Formats: sequence, structure tokens, C-alpha cells
Amino acid sequence: MVRTASNIRSLFLKTPALASLLLLSPALVLAQQEVDRASTSPTPTNSQLERVSVTRQQTDTDLRRRQPVAKQLYGRDELDKYGDTQLSDVLKRLPGINVSGGQLRMRGLGGAYTQILVNGEPAPPGFSLDNLNPAQVERLEVSKAPTADQSAQAIAGTLNIILKDAPRVVQKDLRLGVSYANEKPVVGGSFTYGDRIVGGLGLVLPISFFQWDMRNEASSDRLRDFGATHLTSEGFDHSYGRGINISPRLNWKLGDDETLTMQGFFVRNRFRNTGESDTQVLASTPGKSVLPVSVLDSTRNRGSFAANRVNLQYNNRFGEDRRIELRAGTGSGGADFNFNLFGRNAAGLPVIERITTGDNSNRNTTLSGKYSQYAGEAHTITVGSEIERRTRDEVRRTTEHDLVTNVIKDLLPGQEGQPFNATITRTAVYGQDEWEISKQWSAYLGVRHEEIKTVSRGVGSEFNNTSKVTTPVLHLNFKPDPKGRDMVRASLTRSYKAADMQQLIARTTINADYPARGDDAASNTQTTPDRIGNPNLKPELATGLDVAWESYLPAGGMFSVGVFHRRISGLVRNALMLENHPSWADKARWVAMPINLSKATTQGLELEVKGRAGELFPGLFEPATALSLRASLNLYRSSVADIPGPDNRLEGQQPWQFNFGADYRFKSLPLSVGFSGQIAPKYTVQQTALLSQSSLPARSFDAFAMLQLSPKDSLRVATSGQFQPTQGTRVTITGLPDYNLNERKPVAWWSVNWEHKF
Repeated sequence: MVRTASNIRSLFLKTPALASLLLLSPALVLAQQEVDRASTSPTPTNSQLERVSVTRQQTDTDLRRRQPVAKQLYGRDELDKYGDTQLSDVLKRLPGINVSGGQLRMRGLGGAYTQILVNGEPAPPGFSLDNLNPAQVERLEVSKAPTADQSAQAIAGTLNIILKDAPRVVQKDLRLGVSYANEKPVVGGSFTYGDRIVGGLGLVLPISFFQWDMRNEASSDRLRDFGATHLTSEGFDHSYGRGINISPRLNWKLGDDETLTMQGFFVRNRFRNTGESDTQVLASTPGKSVLPVSVLDSTRNRGSFAANRVNLQYNNRFGEDRRIELRAGTGSGGADFNFNLFGRNAAGLPVIERITTGDNSNRNTTLSGKYSQYAGEAHTITVGSEIERRTRDEVRRTTEHDLVTNVIKDLLPGQEGQPFNATITRTAVYGQDEWEISKQWSAYLGVRHEEIKTVSRGVGSEFNNTSKVTTPVLHLNFKPDPKGRDMVRASLTRSYKAADMQQLIARTTINADYPARGDDAASNTQTTPDRIGNPNLKPELATGLDVAWESYLPAGGMFSVGVFHRRISGLVRNALMLENHPSWADKARWVAMPINLSKATTQGLELEVKGRAGELFPGLFEPATALSLRASLNLYRSSVADIPGPDNRLEGQQPWQFNFGADYRFKSLPLSVGFSGQIAPKYTVQQTALLSQSSLPARSFDAFAMLQLSPKDSLRVATSGQFQPTQGTRVTITGLPDYNLNERKPVAWWSVNWEHKF
């Protein structure tokens, strides 16, 4: 097997055909900076007890190779490269990841299948990747298979965001930037102060502020009412706002092997959205032609979001073979919004206003502890437990104001404006063994039992839901050559996805295009259903197999090829039902409600390569060439058993995704340049036996140039989202002419950032 691995690597490095294929890709047009060295700060999770203190500088690739389970690590080099002000812009360039509407997707699966952690703990309710500035992050950890010491709500994988730690030396960095994507430029910046104050006390204080100003041109084309009504519209959506993040961290070294850490995480932002839509309505009947009616709608939305969290962590090592870790945290936050839609007549005067207001508040408390101990020379045993309690209070109301008669009425009488609350209690116990079997073999065995209990009170939303899941995990690592750098990883795991709050609440949300009550009450259509939750939903369970070969090259490059398979039972999908006598409407209504289907499967192939050009293609580049390349190709397939094919794939999972990029550092100038691109094809998902949705192709191109003005100052110019095509979806009904096509034209942005190190 040693010879096989060596032959594969030799084929990859020397085969002219493969080299030519990569040379023809855009990934070789420009180039990449040499990877900066990053400190080997310990990983909060899955870290075996350290027998030897390691202090030498290592790259992200070195750290990845030493992980006991398959994990991708991205440090300051990747976070700083493009001068991003939002973490979502960094993530979209990483292999196997795409970000859509602020939702993180791994392996092509929707956001609910991907777990987001902050310092190893679940992200605050309402947290968005757009709320976090990369300057506050030390590194990103991407895991494709779950481990016992983290929640197994990670069918697609886990993103763990590690916030900045207190530095060993004084750190004072200032970053200021200006970006432009719409009518006016916006500003942003961050300041990080870090120092060892006295003795064993260390502090880091990252503060960042940001603004955004984005505009998208939008259009839609709809055929409804069994082909009787045709609507086309043109308009825009304008989003803008500002925010601030603070994530202070205080480390206190109480002794040689004893530390106390306090981590704060505070987010505030205010947002505004405005938009207009000019709709042409053509009602047609056989043999008759009716002149179109123009309807002009405008929208205005404003609101705010806040999240606060403070964690305490105590670590103590007893001798050389035992360690204890205790954590406690508390947090709060909430959001509010006010959405106004104005319907105008042919003269452009408002005639009706639909107002939706809402606010929610969240509170949570967590306690956890784990104990680790050596068992002989080969085993590290860890046991632990966790408890988390979250409460949520929410009020939401939608009213219609007839501006002609000055009459205001609730859109859904009896439910609008009624408060409800929910309490979620999550408990877990787990055990794991990191086993050094031999110089060639190592294993990670674990089991976790987790229980989530949700209790809700309120009009139309009273329910109790409890889910209990036991998730065994097994990770194996094999080195064909004990002294070599190549590795084969395999994982057999269990994971799950619990139903979220909105899926459980049995309140009805009606489609406002079809009034539910009154003289103008009407039946809606299958493409415009009302929505209602299902308090009887069970968690989706997934059994997963992952196998990957990783080849680590001497100069820091790497090549990996992996396959995965997930078998999901209890898949949640929306089912369409016709309610002939609904309690909330005067006429029959189509309703979409989530239900558990039987099963689904998904599998894929994942390829990744990165490194210096001279190492990847020694026959084409000199070893000292400061050109680095990276590319990844991910192929996905899936099928849902209870839905007819051929496009019965999992929701939102594209057939493939290709990422590529290169960076180059000039020798004669203090200048670095680079680019990154992402491509995904058009695809169709059969959502139910009646409904299918097609998504338009996606592509994006980002680039940067960084000039080192002095040892302390650098200037970075970047652009993101270039060459994006029109994006959108088309929903159709089998056997009917009805469809709903929505499109938008995204806008690229430009930025200039200056960084000064004091």
C-alpha cells in the first residue's frame, strides 16, 4: 500500500496531461502568497492530552495533518487575504462550502444540516455569518463528520469559529476600509489590542464596526389560477445598515497547568430595506383579451438585532495524565422589525398598507464539564456532560390598513399579535477514547446521548416535543508509511437534525396575495400555499460513511480525495394539502406543512489540491516561485425515496461545485495579488410529487492586490462577486401550466483597506 500511495502522488505531480488540465483552468492565471506561519494554539475540541509541549511554528496544513479526526483548518492567512469585513465572504471560497442568503451550506445541503459553533459552543440564536468580522477570528475549523464531544446535529458537517486568543506579545492592529457596491461608499474598520497585563493575566480586545449598502434588480414572471392570470414584475431591493462587534477575551494563568478564561461576544446591528415592484397583471379567458393592469408596490423594512454572551472556562491538568475542563455561559439577545408594504393605484398613490411588526427575545444558559485521563500508553479516555436551557419570547402581528376608508384589520384574526414563548432544554452525556493503536494506526471511538425537549405556550402554538438520539462515532487513521506524511482517514458515524422552532409551531401563516376572510376572500393555489408547523415532527437521523486519502507534500502542499455517503431516515419535507374548511379562512386553502418522510440518501466525491506551484508541477516552475495554487471539485448525488424522480434530490443540493484560485507574490515589488472563483450549475429539485424547483447557475469571481507600504503598513484593494449571472428559482406544478419565476441581478462590490500594526 506504501507503493500505491507513492505512485498516486507521483502520477499527480508528474503526469503532463493532468498538469495541462490544471494549467488550462483559471486557477493558474494568477497566483498565491506563500502561506503565513500560524501558532499552534490548542484546539478546544478533540484534542488529545499533550505529552510534549509543542512551540514551533506550523502551517494550517501541518495542524490539519495532526488532527485525530478529519478536519480542515484555516488561519489568519485565509481570513486576511481579501480584506473581507464579513465572515460569509471568507467561507464562500472554501472547498465544499457555499453561502446562500446568509445561510451556510456544506456538501450542498441546506443551512439546517450544518452546525455552527463559536469556540466549540452553539452559536447564539439569530446569529448570522454576516454579523462577524473576520478580524475577530483566530481560525476556522471545518469538520465533515461529528465527534462525541460536540453536538451531533451536523449531518452535513460542523463549522467551529475560534475567536482570537490573548497573544504572547503586545498586539495593536488598526484596520480601516471603504467599500462600494451601490449608490454610496460605506466604511468599516477594526481595532485589536492584545497584551500580557501582569504575571499570568492576558487580554485581547477586538472591536469592529461595519456598514453595508447593497442593491439588487429583481424581476418575476408568474402564471397562476390554472393559467388564467399572468403577472410580470420589475423592481429592486435595497439593503443597508450598520453594526458593531466586540469579543473580549481574558486569560488568567493561575499556575503551570491551571488557567481561567473569560470570553465575551457582543453583536449589535441595525438594518433597513426598501424596495419597489411594478407588476403588470393580465387576466385572460379563452377567446378574450384583457388590457394589462399595472400595480405598483413599495416596501420598507427596518429593525435591529443584538446578541450578548459571556463564557467562563476553567482548565486544570493534574500531573501528566489527567485533565479537567469546566465551562459556564450565559447570554441574551433579540431582534425587532417593522415591515410595511404599500399598494398603489395607477396614479401611484398608496391605497393599502400591510404592516408586519414583530420582536423576540432570547436567553440561554449553559453548563458543561469533561474529564480526560491517560489509560496506559495508547489511550486517552474522555467523559463529559452538557446542559443548555434556552427561552424565547416572541410577538408578531400583520394588519392591513385601507388608506381610502381608513379601516385597519388583522390579516388573521384571533392569532395576530398573540404572544408565545418556548423553552428548549438540551442535555447530553458522552464518552470517547483516542487510541494510538500502532505507528500506522490510530482510532477515535465515542458515543453521545443527547436529549432536546421543547415546550411552547401561546395561542395556536401550545405543544411539547422531545427528541432523544444516541450517536456512536468511529474514526480511523492509517499511515501507509509510518515515517511518511500520507494518511487514509475513515469515519462511520451517526448524526441528526432536530426540527427547528418554526417547523414545530402550529400557527398558520397565510399567503397575503389571497385574502383568507371577508368579502374578497379567495382560495389560493398550489404555488402560493399557506404555511403551518407540525409539533409532532421527529428528528432526521443519518448514518454516515466517510473515506479520504490525504497526501501532505514536504513544502506544505497537500492533495486529498474523499468519498462520503449518508443514509437519512425521517427526512422532513413540506407536504401540500387542500383544506376544504379551514378554521382560519372562509374558503378552501392549499397548505404546506412539514412532515417526516421515510428515507433519503446522499453521496459525493470531494477532490482538493493546494500548494506552491514549484512543488505541484516541478517540471514547469522553479521551487522558489512564489506562486501558490488551489482547486477543489465536489460532486454530489442524492435521492428521496417518497418522491418520484428523476430530480428527487435533497433540497438545495447542487450536482457539483468547483472552486479555484491562485496567489502570487512579486520578488521585485512588495506586492501580492490573487484571485478566487466559484462555479455551480443549474439544477432542478422535485420537492413534492406536484412541485419542482429549478435554480439558475451560479458563479462568482473575487480578486485582491496587497501592497506592503512599510513593515507596519499595508494597503489592500479587493473586489468580490464579479461576473455573477442572474440568480433565481422557477417553481412549477406537474400537469398544470402554473409557474413562479423569480430572478435577481446581484451587484459586485469593491473595497480598499489599510492596516497598521503599532
